[in-house]
Parts: sequence; C-alpha cells; structure tokens
Amino acid sequence: MANVLDAPALQEILHTAFPGADVPRIEAVDEDSVTLRQAVGDRHVRPGGTLSGPTMMMLADTAAWMAILAQIGPVVLAVTTSLHIDFLRKPALADLLAKATVLKLGRRLAVVDIGIFSQDHEQLVAKAQVTYAIPSTHSESPPQ
Repeated sequence: MANVLDAPALQEILHTAFPGADVPRIEAVDEDSVTLRQAVGDRHVRPGGTLSGPTMMMLADTAAWMAILAQIGPVVLAVTTSLHIDFLRKPALADLLAKATVLKLGRRLAVVDIGIFSQDHEQLVAKAQVTYAIPSTHSESPPQ
C-alpha cells in the first residue's frame, strides 16, 4: 500500500497533537514501516543507569501510531487498544530508534510490530506489538 503521509506530515501531526512536548523525530517512512528517533536525556534514565520502561513504551506506541497514519492519513483519533512489550536487554544511554512495521491494516483495527534499538547497536533492546482501533469515519478533525 502506498503511503498517504510522508515524514514532514507525520512530524507536524506529532507537534500539533503534543504541543511543547519532547516528541520523537520521524527518521524514515517506507512502504510498510516508519522509523522514529527519541533523543535521550537525564529525564529518561532510571535508577541503575538504564533507560526507563515508560520511555520505551511511549516510543513504541508513538511509532505504531505514526506507521498507521502514514498509510491511512491524519486520523488522529485512532487509539491504542493493546500494547505488549518485552524488554530484552539493557539499553545504552543513547538515542533510541524504533522501527514500526504494519502487520495488518483492517477497516477497524491495525496491528503493528515494533523493534526498539539503542543508537549504533544492532541488537533489539525491546520488542512490542501494538493494536490500534481506527474510528469508523476517517474524516474527523483533531480536537480543538
């Protein structure tokens, strides 16, 4: 399926939906996947010198949302219905990269697989699967 939205359009949606927030950067948009980068700072580190689980969960959820919107357009009211994540190894204290691949895109549900890596490392630090509910109408506008 051809993408409806490109990286700049997806980035604009993130900035509009979460004004003033530290949102991930859209690195790439491919035919069935989107890659995001989350800059890591002191606020993401938890005791023990590792990155917090909530940081990785936020990145997985955001990556899934962006992968879906890349294919269906700016349906900002699509919502998470399920998120499962496995933390596989301690991430480096470096930027996180998430590659989200759409596994199934139906009329009402989308399933996305996400691999999370530390910058400059090949091994997964976390693996997630996220399901989104897509509203029955794709014509809604963002809440004001």
